[in-house]
Amino acid sequence: MTKFRKLNRPTGHRMSMLRTMVSQLVKHERIETTIAKAKEVRRLADNMVQLGKEGTLCAAKRAAAFVRGDDVIHKLFTELAYRYKDRAGGYTRLLRTRIRVGDAAPMAYIEYVFCLWRH
Repeated sequence: MTKFRKLNRPTGHRMSMLRTMVSQLVKHERIETTIAKAKEVRRLADNMVQLGKEGTLCAAKRAAAFVRGDDVIHKLFTELAYRYKDRAGGYTRLLRTRIRVGDAAPMAYIEYVFCLWRH
């Protein structure tokens, strides 16, 4: 049994897609995608927030190797690390929204807890 979803894609394509989705989630704090993709993004995004909370040079290099964009790295290590400094885990939430018209795929929002959209 695998420890992750393959999402019917080759490894390179899957990792590239997930890296982009995590980067966009950090940047915009809310994205809409399919439920299967959102569950994978949640796992990776929580790991990125953990790296941001560590705040070490090693953690910054590990995060920079995964996410795309210097602005995303900066936001991880300043804004999100400060926002979740007292929280032990569960930085994201999944909100099921609709069934996509084209292929009947179940869709969901994935967003950060204490997201700017809620205030």
